[in-house]
Amino acid sequence: MLELILFYTFAAIAVVSAIFVITSHNVVHSAAFLGATLFGVAGIFLTLHAEFLAGVQVIVYVGGVLVLFVFVIMLISVERAEHERQFNRQWTIALITSAILIGEIAWGLFRGKDTFVLPPVVQRATGPVGNSEQVGTALYTSYLLPFEIASILLLVAIVGAVVLSKRRTPAEE
Repeated sequence: MLELILFYTFAAIAVVSAIFVITSHNVVHSAAFLGATLFGVAGIFLTLHAEFLAGVQVIVYVGGVLVLFVFVIMLISVERAEHERQFNRQWTIALITSAILIGEIAWGLFRGKDTFVLPPVVQRATGPVGNSEQVGTALYTSYLLPFEIASILLLVAIVGAVVLSKRRTPAEE
């Protein structure tokens, strides 16, 4: 019963703070609410006995991604960004696009509901096995190909970010 109460508490924190992330007018407040959202998701992982995922959530997303967002916010000229054209006035295009995407997802789920092929269940080893060991076993046995594809995509994204952010010297121009 206590786990259920904690689960719903963390879920409410995550949902409410996620709403505040997108409705807040101050970017620093949005980043703070994003941190609360990510901590709420980590709390949900803890209530589901996924301690490894909760730790990764806090270390990678709160410790890495959120700090990166805060640094980007510090580097952006907020005064100049306020005077630039905002794209939040295109509600009709957003609603039409959302309706089309929801329709496509519904059509795909309706037509392909019997085609979902799930990977085989990872058998638990005998004896006490930790949560991180189960995740590692699943990543390097059943999910090796998706894991490697994700790592290659991250490598390409990092190389692309470095190439795009490189400033040209006067000698290169």
